[in-house]
Amino acid sequence: MLAAFTTTAGAQVSVKLGVLNDRSGQFVDLAGDGSVIAAEMAVDDFKAASKGIKVEVVSGDHQNKADVGAAVVRKWFDQDNVDVVLDVPVSSVALAVNQIAREKNKIQINSGAGAAELTGTQCTPNTIQFTYDTYALANGTATALAKAGGDSWFFITADYAFGHSLERDVTAFVEKAGGRVVGGVKHPLATADFSSYLLTAQNSKAKVVALANGGGDTINAIKQAAEFGIAQGGQNLAGMLIFISDVHALGLKAAQGLVLTSPFYWDLNDGTRAFARRFAERRGGRMPTMIHAGVYAGVLHYLKAVEALKGKDTAAVLAWMKSNPTDDPLFGKGHIRPNGRKIHDMYLFRVKRPEESKGSWDYYERLATIPAEQAFRPVGETGCALERRPAATARTQP
Repeated sequence: MLAAFTTTAGAQVSVKLGVLNDRSGQFVDLAGDGSVIAAEMAVDDFKAASKGIKVEVVSGDHQNKADVGAAVVRKWFDQDNVDVVLDVPVSSVALAVNQIAREKNKIQINSGAGAAELTGTQCTPNTIQFTYDTYALANGTATALAKAGGDSWFFITADYAFGHSLERDVTAFVEKAGGRVVGGVKHPLATADFSSYLLTAQNSKAKVVALANGGGDTINAIKQAAEFGIAQGGQNLAGMLIFISDVHALGLKAAQGLVLTSPFYWDLNDGTRAFARRFAERRGGRMPTMIHAGVYAGVLHYLKAVEALKGKDTAAVLAWMKSNPTDDPLFGKGHIRPNGRKIHDMYLFRVKRPEESKGSWDYYERLATIPAEQAFRPVGETGCALERRPAATARTQP
């Protein structure tokens, strides 16, 4: 599937942005066409054409498969002159794109994938992880639940890079808080029947049953957990990656009480509300997820670099993006570290009870703000070699 959006007036620099994500599967609501809309909105709001920048936005479906995603991106880079790949949920796909972007001397601004390895042990100068990662999710949600008495944990984990990374990071925070992991099971992506996994979790007697998965898997697991009476039996169900689209699909009756960590909520402040209302007008009334917010903010920061440099040289653009603070209406002020990890505040939310909600999409109550420098893995602990070198090694384009 390929869509295009172009702005042309008075262009002096031409850039092409490729939004790569799930356009037909279980992650379509949390990313999908919404990420294309977010990219288009950023181009419009930046007034790129009036600043001499011609921008084309194309999109592709990676079908949640690393080989499919890699093939799309190689074609984009080799034949279609795409400069930047955006979004890329599913960490296995993002990690594949990570290496291709370095090989082809292009840029990945990732909003959708959570594996901390993207800016950790598998970091490259060419990838920016803009929105969240497994460390930040674990830091917020796992710490809060462990301190609230959740001292024994059982994992139901998606069996791919993201799930493994999330389980590892949650485990570290659970143990740091004095808790322990009593067991866990792995499930394939796009699992429909969680009954055997939930029965094993129930029999473990763990105080917290942690879902280290996302999208449709999380929704299915939560729905089926209610049928198994997980909460009624005294166990706490913890969705370690929850999107507002998940809560909307579940409904507040099923989702109420879930604690989650996110850098964005549509009703957080005047800036997020204004963006969300315009976004919803273009997406059938659906509010943006943090992934959509990350695509929007990432495109804005990239275009600021192109405007400042009056060009799109890869090394120069990346250096500018990492040397200049980020500032946008959705995440506020932040910055990008040498390893590509974008830093901003994260928030701990609780999903409201039905009677607490004042209307459509009024789903979250903010419990705490996690300051930017505390939210993400400390410098020097990521395993990224770029943190030990003074300069990035992205090549100047010929």
